[in-house]
Amino acid sequence: MSKGRKVYCEKDIIRGCIANERQFQELLYREHFNVMLAMVHRFTRDEEKALDILNSGFLKVFKKIESYSGTGSFQGWIRRIVYHSISDHFKKESKYMHFIVLEDAEKPSAKNALDNLYYDDLLEFVNSLPQRSGEVFRLFAIEGYSHKEIGERLEISSGTSKWHLSQAREQLRSLISQHMNQQYAG
Repeated sequence: MSKGRKVYCEKDIIRGCIANERQFQELLYREHFNVMLAMVHRFTRDEEKALDILNSGFLKVFKKIESYSGTGSFQGWIRRIVYHSISDHFKKESKYMHFIVLEDAEKPSAKNALDNLYYDDLLEFVNSLPQRSGEVFRLFAIEGYSHKEIGERLEISSGTSKWHLSQAREQLRSLISQHMNQQYAG
């Protein structure tokens, strides 16, 4: 620690941000920047877009910080807001949800199905997954948690988290395929 530089706890930073004090906003931004940028990079590799989305997310964080109740992870609360910025960006830019990762190397059929699904359709599919698999999928693919973090949070092993993610992807592919068959059959 350098001389004269004060270290603040999370509560002090939150209070400072509520008071709209720039030094505390900068501290919060710097503290969470890398983690949130990594989450945004899961959805876009375009650095300029990623920074626009991230900055929009942090602006929402600063505007809504008074609503943080103090329960649960503060970083998780920030993640949800940044995720909504990602969602808003892609809804506005392309009108379709192209950014939920169904598998690391997409198969052409999954890619075509994603091109024709709306954001709300995909969220409905994700919400219809079995509880644990859906939770793992949301934490991994939407909120950007690692399998290790998911395991700790849900009290399961990293391997079990990976299994649930694989199950969720399979079920989502099946739901998307059924949806597409119904669309083109009718």
